[in-house]
Amino acid sequence: MHDHAPGIRGADNRRLLTLSLCLTATVMVVQVVGAVLTGSLALLADAVHMFTDSSALVIALVASIIAARPANDRNTYGYQRAEVFGALVNAVVLLGLCTWITVAAVGRLVHAEPYEVAGGLMLIFAVVGLVANGLALWLLSAAQRTSMNVRGAYLEVLGDLVGSVVVIAAAIVTQLTGWVPADAIASLVIAVMIAPRAIGLLREVFSVLGERAPRGTDVRQIRDHILSADGVVDVHDVHVWQLTRGQPVFTAHVVVEEPVLSSGRSGALLTDLQGCLTEHFDVAHSTFQFEPAGHREHDAH
Repeated sequence: MHDHAPGIRGADNRRLLTLSLCLTATVMVVQVVGAVLTGSLALLADAVHMFTDSSALVIALVASIIAARPANDRNTYGYQRAEVFGALVNAVVLLGLCTWITVAAVGRLVHAEPYEVAGGLMLIFAVVGLVANGLALWLLSAAQRTSMNVRGAYLEVLGDLVGSVVVIAAAIVTQLTGWVPADAIASLVIAVMIAPRAIGLLREVFSVLGERAPRGTDVRQIRDHILSADGVVDVHDVHVWQLTRGQPVFTAHVVVEEPVLSSGRSGALLTDLQGCLTEHFDVAHSTFQFEPAGHREHDAH
């Protein structure tokens, strides 16, 4: 006895995510070109920061597309785990880039070898990044209030907006004072902003693949809610895990009173239990196995 989650990501949200991705990816390429032309490590770090956002938008967009694909006999849960594997690759790449930026920035600060940064040109490229991020933020501002998926992408772009401000500050300092180390310091600040997000993403991936209960899910509280239902005697073999971010799955064996089964009230009880999980715990895909008293001992064998 089970219930399937309805589609949660609409075409409008996919359109907004696609527009934001195109904006972010385009400016990311522009930032890389700017880093090459100006010699700015901060611009390159900001490009990596934008890569973080682009990856997040890609994951969100892929999730919205995959969520619409039906399951089949080979993939009985559908294709939503593809998002998790994509996030794993994303996290590893981000940590590698973050390490490279940190080593390069420290190298510029420690070694007294002279290098030049074109502060004026760097400022132009940084402002372009700021404007693009501001536009992407505006595009997502309305939808992020109603969609958790879009909300995540919105926060990523907001973080990159802060990164652009850091680069602008470094460009102004470099242009007005000629103090070139400001560029390396800005790149370190951006690396510090990227690292926790990459580590958090990696931790979330391992949590999903390890089939741990989603963060914030109180299994004991769920069990208590089920036990409080009329006709329920006991509950055991409770399992909660995630297919991907925001897609929890629940299974349990529920021991019920004999009249519930004999009088045909099991359907109404199933509806009540699934409604309880959906309303109180945001679990839309739940599976219950109803058992008469004494069946648990038989299961153990």
